[in-house]
Amino acid sequence: MTSHALPACLPACLPAGHGRAGLLEKLLAAVRAEFRTEIYRPAPDDPVFVAPACAVADCDRIVSMRGLCNGHVIRWRHRGRPKMEDFLTDPGLPVRGRQALSVCTIAGCRYGNFGKGVCGKHYDRWVRAGRPSPDVWDAPNLVAPGATPAECRLSFCTLWAEGPQKIFCRSHHERWASAGCPDPERFATDCELTGTAHIDLRDLPRQLTLEFQYGLQCRADAHRRTTPPRIVMQAIRLARAAGVSSLLDLAEEAWRHDAASGRVREPVLFLIEVRDAVEVLRDGAGWESEYPRDVWRLERLPGITTPATATVPRPRVRLHFERIDQPWLRDLAKRWLRLRLTSGLSTTAAHTGLDALVCFGGFLAHVGVDRLADIDRPLLERHLAHVASQPGGHGLKKGRISSLNLFFQTIRQHRWDDSLQGTAAFYPGDIPPEPAATVSRRLAEHVMAQIESEENLDRWDNPSGRLITLILIRGGLRISSVICLDFDCLLHDGQGAPYLRYFNTKMKREAAVPIDEELEQAIRDHQQRVLQRWPQSTGVLFPRPHANASGRLRMSDGSYRQMLRRWLATCDIRDEHGRPVPLTPHQWRHTFACRLINRDVPQEVVRVLLDHESSRMTAHYARITDQTVRRRWEAAMKVNIKGERVALDGDGPLGQAQWAKTRYGVATQTLPNGYCGLPVQKTCPHANACLTCPVFLTGPEFLPELMEQRTRTLTLIDNATGCGHTRVAEMNQQVADNLDRMIGELEDGRDEGEETADAG
Repeated sequence: MTSHALPACLPACLPAGHGRAGLLEKLLAAVRAEFRTEIYRPAPDDPVFVAPACAVADCDRIVSMRGLCNGHVIRWRHRGRPKMEDFLTDPGLPVRGRQALSVCTIAGCRYGNFGKGVCGKHYDRWVRAGRPSPDVWDAPNLVAPGATPAECRLSFCTLWAEGPQKIFCRSHHERWASAGCPDPERFATDCELTGTAHIDLRDLPRQLTLEFQYGLQCRADAHRRTTPPRIVMQAIRLARAAGVSSLLDLAEEAWRHDAASGRVREPVLFLIEVRDAVEVLRDGAGWESEYPRDVWRLERLPGITTPATATVPRPRVRLHFERIDQPWLRDLAKRWLRLRLTSGLSTTAAHTGLDALVCFGGFLAHVGVDRLADIDRPLLERHLAHVASQPGGHGLKKGRISSLNLFFQTIRQHRWDDSLQGTAAFYPGDIPPEPAATVSRRLAEHVMAQIESEENLDRWDNPSGRLITLILIRGGLRISSVICLDFDCLLHDGQGAPYLRYFNTKMKREAAVPIDEELEQAIRDHQQRVLQRWPQSTGVLFPRPHANASGRLRMSDGSYRQMLRRWLATCDIRDEHGRPVPLTPHQWRHTFACRLINRDVPQEVVRVLLDHESSRMTAHYARITDQTVRRRWEAAMKVNIKGERVALDGDGPLGQAQWAKTRYGVATQTLPNGYCGLPVQKTCPHANACLTCPVFLTGPEFLPELMEQRTRTLTLIDNATGCGHTRVAEMNQQVADNLDRMIGELEDGRDEGEETADAG
């Protein structure tokens, strides 16, 4: 690394009474020697300030784009943008600045070629000699015995300087002259830097130079994000163009304004990060310095809980209290959120609470209320109507009401302001219930067959995307839990069966799900791929593939969703109607649960596998399909009033209609001892005489009720016969006969089932 040190007099050059003297002293004390240089040249294998070499063989310049240096990119374009492999086969001569200059052909002469293959000095002698043939011309030796002319000032040039008063060879002297005869040392340095990885801090104000040096040091120490030197140079040019002597001369919003352009987004973000680091060095970090501000910078508050789904560093996360117009409400909001953040509330929940107060503040301004004491139940009922009229889904509106109610409770609990009326509260019935999900989100097996085919899975161009897809399908995890998997995520029980250990990002707890050996091997193969790129181990199973020097940054769910969309388009996944399938990763969780419940896995087991808190949530995922209901119906023997087994013709043209009628009747007209097979559109003509009704159906699950009813019926027959009520005895005898036939057939069917089970 070449070091061009700052002037040694810098500390003494500070003007008396300079307002930034304290910051300059801190910068001088903080910046280490290896970064206190005007030209920072990272090592070739630097993991943070990466600068890969040009793909052209023997080219020492760094990549500009498409894997080529700037000179070869221009040459590639001039050739009509051929295929890259064809261009690399024949890239042409070395690019300008890397090609050896031609030397005088006279033996022992190292001056540059002027014409006719000789240097300017020998050319002049040749002209004076009458331009003889080179073969017979006796060229003079222009160098005195024992003397050697000085070489060109450029380190990569071996030609002699043109004279004792010149420091460059002939060609480089002409280039220096055409550049306006700048400082020779500056020109030589610029020539040597061309095409190399470097960060040039020359010509910046003294404090601005130190600020960038400190920013480079912080980025290198963090060892997380990769930053090509060209990005840093663009940021430096932006600061130079702004004419500032310190990055703190402009607010963050002023710098961020330029980031709207995609071309300078990364440089501006780096510049803002440097500005943040300098400001923290000047002001310090913590609640005492941050609380009075109307915009909280959460990265400056140590101990704040970040969301479990955060996969990348989240600098510049802000809470904007200036959106609350009322000073008294703003002060209470800051006090409330400070309490919640320090008690473990995540930044996502803090944003939800702040949004509720911003919405409430806007409502108060609209209705003209400007005191906490004026808030009562009637006003809150008006606010309920206001929230209901705002755009947004049920979750957003529920969060605005529940967060505001918790805000009022905290004020009362800690007696922050006794003027708050006791009627200022919300109640459970104030929030409308969440709309029930009536449509299953599971994917049809027709779609899953396409997704799970080996041919389509092999079309993944990213091994990480393929493995994530398999885990989502076979493990039923949320995408947020998959991308947060640790590197060592495999467990085994006493029998050696594999399990996938993961973090339930919704419930915020550790969990495990059983997996098969094939998926276990796929995870181990992926672990080896990760170790090949990051031998020092990353700690995460799915590192972000780019801008990830340490490998500790996780892939984001947004990155996977983009890869998934491309893969679905490549595989041309379509539904039964031939339309493209716009699936989401979470639908695989619904599909996983539905597959289990329809394979007769008990719902409690499904709940454990999904790591749900309640069976109600599992029921939302695990929907029983019509095919499963029909299979279970047909597996369970049904008999009619005559004791005959009921059979549904599934293959006939009316099979589905017959099945739908029977299923609908069973679902809506279950009787104490069986089912009604009469369509619900018809009126029953039998007036509670179900056991003599031709459309009555029953099954083995009603055997206890049928046997009890048979006992009661026989008792009625005996009493009626004894009293001489012949008609009553005859009617009940018909019921008893029907009961005997049904019970006998059901018991025979149960015995057959037990014998089959024993045989299996």
